[in-house]
Amino acid sequence: MSNYIPKDLEFDQVGRDKLISGIEKISKAVKSTLGPRGKTVLIESSNHTQGITITKDGVTVAESISLIDPVENLAITMMKDAARRTANSAGDGTTTAIVLTEALVKAGEKFLKPEHNITEVVRNIKKTTDEVVSELKNNSRKVTSSTLKDVATISSNNDPELGKIISEAYKKVGVNGIVTVESSQNHETYATVTNGIKVDRGYTSNLFITNQKNDESVLEDALVLVCDQEISNILQIENILKPIIQQNKKLLIIGACSPNVVNTLAANVVRNGLKLCNIIPPNFGYKQHELMQDIALSVGAKYFSEKTGDNLNMITMDDLGHADKIISGKNQTVIIKSDQLTEEIQNRIKELKEQQKNTDIVSDREFINERIASLSGSIGAIYVGGNSDVEQKEKYDRVEDAVCAVRSALEEGIVRGGGSALFYLGEHLEIQRFKGKPEDEFDDEDIADVILGHAMCIPFYQILENAGIDLRGASEILVKSHKAARDYGYDVKNEEYGDMFKMGVIDPLKVTRLALLNAVSVATTILSTNAIVTHARKIDDQ
Repeated sequence: MSNYIPKDLEFDQVGRDKLISGIEKISKAVKSTLGPRGKTVLIESSNHTQGITITKDGVTVAESISLIDPVENLAITMMKDAARRTANSAGDGTTTAIVLTEALVKAGEKFLKPEHNITEVVRNIKKTTDEVVSELKNNSRKVTSSTLKDVATISSNNDPELGKIISEAYKKVGVNGIVTVESSQNHETYATVTNGIKVDRGYTSNLFITNQKNDESVLEDALVLVCDQEISNILQIENILKPIIQQNKKLLIIGACSPNVVNTLAANVVRNGLKLCNIIPPNFGYKQHELMQDIALSVGAKYFSEKTGDNLNMITMDDLGHADKIISGKNQTVIIKSDQLTEEIQNRIKELKEQQKNTDIVSDREFINERIASLSGSIGAIYVGGNSDVEQKEKYDRVEDAVCAVRSALEEGIVRGGGSALFYLGEHLEIQRFKGKPEDEFDDEDIADVILGHAMCIPFYQILENAGIDLRGASEILVKSHKAARDYGYDVKNEEYGDMFKMGVIDPLKVTRLALLNAVSVATTILSTNAIVTHARKIDDQ
């Protein structure tokens, strides 16, 4: 009986009421951040240097919440899952996912009656959701250079300065490029873009340095050796060192070298003026093998690997790759190659994109992103600064969201923002059903459309509420919305009504799509739940 754990059980409406209570609590904390006039949330955080986090990032707020009541906490866990899945795939839309989940559950509680078949209602909700997603795709547009900045600005909480920095970085790296977010060492926020392969390894000896001012080893028009086996004796690479020395060529060795070999190479650099440099392979394990394959492919080198039984003693000059310029610093090396992408590299990029679609693990998706960027030859980094640790952390969260949102927009396009894309389709669903017949005659399909349509309107209402717009003001906006063209909506920030695309109020389609799909997945699970089993807790008297 050592594994015996007593359980508590909740059934029917009592159990669902507790789930709804948990949903309301997390939603109330998170949804206050939605929209351009959303509020920040103050979180006590043991993971932060000052014990405090200030954020408008929905997933950060959600992840910080846990409740004492086990049933309520189960609802919190499910809501976090919806937010996390949206954030992992699209990088943004977490607050919308939580708001939609709460709206769907509450609408289900309001409209579902005992005579309805919950299984059929859930099936119809999912079916209609697929139709809504198709319609969103039909209404989407491709990203242009101007709308790229709009996406970045909105996703960074309507910060035009951050929007400009992020959009400029993406314009430089291109569709296949990647933009990463780092912490700045000062108060400034800025972006750098590298046209080449960035390897997170620096030179193995200071004696390789050629540019004393920047502490860098700079090699132009250089050859590249790529291997994962240790070079323990200089004679192993004698076949290539002789012609390189005779022809006064330059060489970068990406591979582990014994201290004796490093010292021999460094001594030749200092005494004989040879242009050589060595860095160790990046990363470790399977990631190292894949990154080294990518580097070899990019520079046109043969990858000498122990895994494939290659013999380094057999190396020839034809096995070396070529780079236009190599800049090796203390902690990283950039390999610049200006040639057009070969067909082989383009095929590898396509393969990696397919791999990325088939994995749900965040770390693997990010690693594949880095590989694609490395192969395509464009890498950007945004360094986020702040006047205090708390300010830097809050800004970092916003920039990270915006970077991911722009990536999502480039992948699938954009739809009109401010909650209006979902509102337009939701209103249509709800109105169509209510026009057809009285509520007491609704069948399972009618109820499904009413629940989904009603819930899809809620993010729009929440954005208005967060902006302090009262019911009268909201009613006027809604009247205009009913009469408006499909691309029209309300810009809460500037209090203007018009074409959302022209006003720059837009959202990535991927963000909106995944927020809806993940919300429906969690909400339909809760609506069809009838029994809840939790570990029994003993709560001590205070």
